[in-house]
Amino acid sequence: MTVENILKTLVAFPVLGGESNLNIITWIKTYIESYGVTVHLLYNDEKTKASLHCRIGPEADDGVILSGHTDVVPVEGQEWHTDPFTLTDKGDGKLYGRGACDMKGFVACCLAALPDMVKAHLKRPIYFGFTYDEEIGCLAGPELAKTFNDYYKETPKYAIIGEPSLLEPIVGQKGIYILETYVNGSAGHSSRIKQEVSAIHEAMRLILWLENKMNALIAEKRFDDRFQPPHTTIHIGQVDGGIAPNVIADKAKFYWDLRTIPMDSVDQIVSEFNAYCRARESELRQVFPDFSITTIENHPPVPHLDTKEDDDVVDFIKRVSGNSKLNTVAFASEVGQYANEGFQSVICGPGSIVQAHRPDEYIEKVQLKEGVGMLKKLIYELSL
Repeated sequence: MTVENILKTLVAFPVLGGESNLNIITWIKTYIESYGVTVHLLYNDEKTKASLHCRIGPEADDGVILSGHTDVVPVEGQEWHTDPFTLTDKGDGKLYGRGACDMKGFVACCLAALPDMVKAHLKRPIYFGFTYDEEIGCLAGPELAKTFNDYYKETPKYAIIGEPSLLEPIVGQKGIYILETYVNGSAGHSSRIKQEVSAIHEAMRLILWLENKMNALIAEKRFDDRFQPPHTTIHIGQVDGGIAPNVIADKAKFYWDLRTIPMDSVDQIVSEFNAYCRARESELRQVFPDFSITTIENHPPVPHLDTKEDDDVVDFIKRVSGNSKLNTVAFASEVGQYANEGFQSVICGPGSIVQAHRPDEYIEKVQLKEGVGMLKKLIYELSL
């Protein structure tokens, strides 16, 4: 199958984050096994989803993991001009479909290069690692990354996560953590604002604390110029509370996200925020004993990536990608989870992140061709 035919098949599986991916992962498993490669699945507890891993080549150290995810984001509410789950060629050099860019394009490149991998005289192995539920928080990434250390007797050296980067090596990623904060106050007539505890007023104080914390980090010149913006950001994306202008709100909630540069600690920021919340509770329970502030994870933290320019993987990815320009990103991916397991890790894949999650998502045909070309160079490198 050509890379375009494989991508057409993959796009036709409308697997959204959070849904079962067994249909697409079974197809991928069958395809890989048709080339004589043994494939292993890692199921979730309910056995409704699975990640996939396999090794092509010898049982030898210093191999390379090629990693991607099988789920996509929803299309509901977006204005598509083609069927999002039918790969469409308009004759303009682009292939349209949900996931064509993010990131079934890279998975298709891996599968298209598989025949060459199997035929090559590899001195070091190539591994595939394909996950589920990446789009709702990189939930399956930690287990699969750990498996490459635990399952295989040998030790892989590099991990290449094929998120769309126009095949530019990405060596840095901000850490990301999304949280929900709930405030429980006391209801009452708005004229009694000093005798009650407004959940909305307190939520606004908490929000202001978070904004001030971000500004304090900026004032301390905690910058990493590889990123744009070059500092940690704290953003409140949703706020809800209250029932009427003349009723003191007894409930309020807000959702917020942290995107930290490598020098800043998600745990430290959250710890300081929680300390402030406990102080507010101590003070306001004198007015309303049941006043409380509760913060929970929206999804687990996604770790940052901080690959150094002198790490071996940087020269390696420059050679196989043909690109020497290094870059960083602020979006979430599984790359930091592989780095945490000790693999020198980078992002490098076909397509542009600008197209991800948009209506009429597409990948350029030339990017698919160059993506396969990168993997052929990787095969050559591992055959030396």
